[in-house]
Amino acid sequence: MPLSTTALIALLVIISLMLAAAVAWRAAHMRAPVDQVLTFGALILLPGFAMWASFTQHMASSETTRFCLSCHVMHNYGKSLYINDPSFIPAKHFQNHWVPQNKACFTCHTDYTMFGDYRAKLRGLRHVYVEYFGKVPSPNKIKLYTPYNNRECLHCHAGARNFEEAKGHHKKPGMMAAIQANRLSCLNSNCHEFIHDRTGIAQDPIWKGAAADAAANGLPKGVWK
Repeated sequence: MPLSTTALIALLVIISLMLAAAVAWRAAHMRAPVDQVLTFGALILLPGFAMWASFTQHMASSETTRFCLSCHVMHNYGKSLYINDPSFIPAKHFQNHWVPQNKACFTCHTDYTMFGDYRAKLRGLRHVYVEYFGKVPSPNKIKLYTPYNNRECLHCHAGARNFEEAKGHHKKPGMMAAIQANRLSCLNSNCHEFIHDRTGIAQDPIWKGAAADAAANGLPKGVWK
């Protein structure tokens, strides 16, 4: 049975520690060029590679929907993916696979989480810090750091016929141009005001396939119960 990435990284760390211990034990005798190569590998090369592999794996893991919903405070946001209402934006996109289910949060929120530029990554790390060491806000008081940018919607919808020709996007002259230029927000246009913020979400009916779907995606029960 092949080793998992985590097991391989752990094995690499163990080998690095063993080699470092061997170098420390024989430090007084490490004079030959081959010993110096061993020292470089044990103290610099292998630990550096282990750190790079671990960072890469954890960054990939942090892009998953499972990671985002692992915090209890985010469970209602996860539950909004399973609301039994085909007109509800998160549910419609998630249940119909309009966004990759395993990276649903990442797909729609790359502008402010830990997956964008360096500033965004630091803000993402702040989420982790607050979860474990800070004061977690109540779910109804969680806000985006910056207003949601239409760019995140247009990644998928720009050029799509059902988007370009939708009557709601042409109610006023120049409306489509304003949407495309982010002058008219998709979330403040008397069209899509309610995304995750839904009053009484705990009482909303849940899609009948939610339990099996959540289990298949490794999501906690709190997002659908």
